[in-house]
Amino acid sequence: MGLFILKRVGIMLMTALCLTFLVFFLTNLYPNLEKLAKTQGNFRMSDEQVASFLEKNGYLQPMPVKYGEWLGVLPSYRHTNEDGTVQGRCILPGESAETAPKFCGILQGYWGYSTVFKEEVSTVVGTRLGLTGRLMFWVMLLMVPSALILGVLAGMKEGSATDRTLSTFAITTTATPEYVSGVIFIAIFTSSAVGLKWFKGTATQAMENPTFENFFLPVLTIALYGMGYIARMTRASMTEVMTAQYIRTARLKGVSFSNIVMKHALRNALIAPFTVIMLQFPWLLNGVVIVETLFNYKGFGWALVQAAGNNDIQLLLAISVVSVFVVLVTQLISDIGYVYLNPRIRIS
Repeated sequence: MGLFILKRVGIMLMTALCLTFLVFFLTNLYPNLEKLAKTQGNFRMSDEQVASFLEKNGYLQPMPVKYGEWLGVLPSYRHTNEDGTVQGRCILPGESAETAPKFCGILQGYWGYSTVFKEEVSTVVGTRLGLTGRLMFWVMLLMVPSALILGVLAGMKEGSATDRTLSTFAITTTATPEYVSGVIFIAIFTSSAVGLKWFKGTATQAMENPTFENFFLPVLTIALYGMGYIARMTRASMTEVMTAQYIRTARLKGVSFSNIVMKHALRNALIAPFTVIMLQFPWLLNGVVIVETLFNYKGFGWALVQAAGNNDIQLLLAISVVSVFVVLVTQLISDIGYVYLNPRIRIS
C-alpha cells in the first residue's frame, strides 16, 4: 500500500508540473503580456513603451527562465532603473534591494502581487477560497446524502414506479444548467410579484453573515445540479448489485428484503459512487463560477472570473495551481479509498 501511495504521489507531482507549466505558458503569451502592460499603464501606449514595460518587469525573458523564477528554483529577475533604483519580483514596496531575497517563488510561499485587488495573491486566494469552502461544505452536506438516498431507493426495485420517478427527477436536475435553475429560483422565491418571497437578502451579505434566507438558494442551485449525477451512478450501481448471485442466494435462503439491502447490497453499491463523490470537490471549486457570478457571491470562482477578465496573471496562475492541487489530491484520496472499499483490489 505504501508503494502504491508513493507511485501515485510521484505521478501527481509530475502531472502538477506539466499542468502548471502549460498554464504558465498560455498566460505568458505576448498578447496577454501586451494587454497587461496597457492595463497597468494606459491603452494608448506605443509598441516601444509596451516592450520597455515588459523588459523592465522581466516578462521578456525565456519561458523556462520565467517559469523557474515563478517556481522559486531560479533567482528572481532584477532591473536597474535610470534613477539607480532596483526593482524586481522579490523587492516589495518599501524594501531595499540589498535585504530582499534572491529567490521568491511558489516554493518560498510567495505567489506574487494581484494587479486587480492591489494586494498579495496569497491573501486574495486565502480569502476567496475560504468563502467558497463554506459554500462547498453546505452543498456537499445537502447533495451527497440526498443523492445517495435517491439512488438507493431507485435501484432497489429496477423498473418500478419509484425508480422511474426518481430517475426522471435525477436526469432533469442534471440536464438543467445552474444559470437556468438559479434564475428560476430567484424569480420564484425572491420576487414579491410572484408572492413567494421566502428568501431575503443576497448572497453577498452571506459572505459576512450567512443565514438560511440569504445563503440557501446558491447552495440549492449547485446541489441540485450535482445531485442528479451522483444519484444516477448510485442507482446504476445498486441495480447491478441487486442482480448479483449472492443477493439471489440470500433471497432463496429467506433473508428479508430490508436485511438484504442494508447488510449485503448497500456497501458494495456505494463503491462506485465514492469515486464520483470525490470528483465533485474539484468541480465545485471551479464549477461554482456561474453560481457565484449569478448570486454575486465573491468566492474562488468569482476571483477566477476577475483574474481572467482583467488579465491578472499572478492571480490566475495561483488559482490554477490551487485547482490542479485539489484535483490531484482528491483523485489520490479517491484511489486510496477505492482500494480500501473494494476487497478484490486489496487482495490483488
